[in-house]
Amino acid sequence: MNAVFLGMACLLAAAAGYWVLGRGTPRPTGAWAMGALLGSFAVAFASYAPLFEHAVEAVVPHVARLLSNCASLAAATAVLAVSFQLNLKPAEAQRRIRLRLALFAASALGMTVLFTVEEMTHRSPQVYALYLLLFIAYLGFAIVDFLLQALRQSKSTRRSSVRIGLRMAAAGCAFGLIYALYKLTELVSMGLGFQLEPNHSECSSLVAAPCVFSVTSPALAVLLICLGLTLPAVVYPISQSRRRRWEVASFEALGPLWQDLSAAMPEIVLSPADYTEEASNDSDFLLQRRVIEISDAILALRPYRSRRVQELAQGAFDTGTEEGAAAVEAAVVKAALAASKAGRFADEVALPSAEAASRKDLRADTEWLLLVADAYANRVGRVTDDDQPEPIGA
Repeated sequence: MNAVFLGMACLLAAAAGYWVLGRGTPRPTGAWAMGALLGSFAVAFASYAPLFEHAVEAVVPHVARLLSNCASLAAATAVLAVSFQLNLKPAEAQRRIRLRLALFAASALGMTVLFTVEEMTHRSPQVYALYLLLFIAYLGFAIVDFLLQALRQSKSTRRSSVRIGLRMAAAGCAFGLIYALYKLTELVSMGLGFQLEPNHSECSSLVAAPCVFSVTSPALAVLLICLGLTLPAVVYPISQSRRRRWEVASFEALGPLWQDLSAAMPEIVLSPADYTEEASNDSDFLLQRRVIEISDAILALRPYRSRRVQELAQGAFDTGTEEGAAAVEAAVVKAALAASKAGRFADEVALPSAEAASRKDLRADTEWLLLVADAYANRVGRVTDDDQPEPIGA
């Protein structure tokens, strides 16, 4: 078990260092609290390792228990601090964090005093019971506090990674409550004269009682809470990278349509002088500009959009699908572009595309124009002498 617990402790310590020191960017809200959380969990995991336990208890007998319990309370406090900083206004978050820190400090100090008294009185059961009661009281309070926040926030958040992470953390709280309930049962059993862990024997199996409650449950609680709270931070850069790749690919896919439109109507193109150096490397900005420029060009072609071309295209393509509707729009645009170059206005102006009108945000506009651009390049052929675009393969 040394490898498991010490390995997890090292991993958590490295993660804590990453949050506090090694991000290379301005620290996000809650970075210090997250570092404290991961660091506390690292100490808690290390304290479960027999090697660590023997090392510290060679200096101070039985102190591994105090270190583990204080680290657990510190981690619970840090969990609350992270939650408060992310979900509350700064002033309210600071007020609640100060209150929890005061409660934690009082609990840790009280436990330390009781631990010292217990050792001086040859491990008095009465003193240990008070120690355990203080530990359970604050731990249970912190777990329930965070559990309620996690469940409430998971219902209101819009980001799926945050929602999944909060539910994972809530599951971790459930294991934490199992551990707290076990400790409460131990406390009650002491009052009745029973002993759940005779002679404080070491665990030989993580799935056998009582170790499944005293070690496995808090370990699972730590893992699930850590994973739940760090999941959004891990997923966010991945999602941002995927978004940038999509933006770059979309920008390039719109290129052929944009080139034809901008060649005929250069006034739609944003002046290069209006680009800042930062914006010129921003895929989101560049894609937005391309979508806006194409939309402006299609709007400028309105007097040349032929109703007859639209009706013929509707007969050639399946308008019941988005791809078919996009092909119709591409045919109308290609014919209108040819008519504008020839200076021929439409006898009857085509109706605006219903699909285009239904798009209510920039991403939806982009997805629609991607379909139109694909049809423009691959499904609608050259324009005949009577301004009729031929379907490719016809």
